[in-house]
Amino acid sequence: CLAHPDRPPSPVNVTVTQLKANSATVSWDVPEGDVVIGYAILQQRQDGQMQRFIREVNTTNRACVLWDLAEDADYIIQVQSIGLYGESQASKRVHFRTLKETDRLPSNSSNQGDITMEGLDKDRQLQTGEIIIIVAVLLMWAVCLWAAVIALFCRQYDIIKDNDSNNNKEKTKPSSEHSTPERPSGGLLRSKKKSPSVNIIEVAPVWGCARSQLPSHACRAWPCPSR
Repeated sequence: CLAHPDRPPSPVNVTVTQLKANSATVSWDVPEGDVVIGYAILQQRQDGQMQRFIREVNTTNRACVLWDLAEDADYIIQVQSIGLYGESQASKRVHFRTLKETDRLPSNSSNQGDITMEGLDKDRQLQTGEIIIIVAVLLMWAVCLWAAVIALFCRQYDIIKDNDSNNNKEKTKPSSEHSTPERPSGGLLRSKKKSPSVNIIEVAPVWGCARSQLPSHACRAWPCPSR
């Protein structure tokens, strides 16, 4: 069909990049001098099981990401430009095939502005290394803290042990150093003064006694009445 003179021309250089198992990116170019306010994409599986029509206006984008694609499947796309007076003719049909989950992005495909799995793996490795370093530092700090606590405890224990041994030595000193003079176990003995004992003999006067009947000291103390 002939294109309407007021409609924009068809997009050119339609390519598919950043192929993955479930997504792909479609990009195209628009001839200069034409006013384009949007685009429309016709997406369909080659086996005819699925067909999708994407339309977006009020945009200057020249690329679109296709999501929810089937793994390891063949697709065909066509792009149209949307102008002020209608849509352009569809571009040439472009064929592409999605990847498997185990496949990687081909080396000849464009990956600008996309974060690849390789970059993610590097980030994960960096994060894992940082976590390992943090854990190692924490473990070293904990070991040093426990060592300081144990050393302080042993020092205090030695001081307490030395004090106990000194107290035991003081308790086991000879008793002569602490005994009083009155104790017979040590020190100087103090002689105890004995109070003089007085024997009192009561003698009753006896009349008519003989000297021979009384003790000699009694007769001296008490004169006999016979005298």
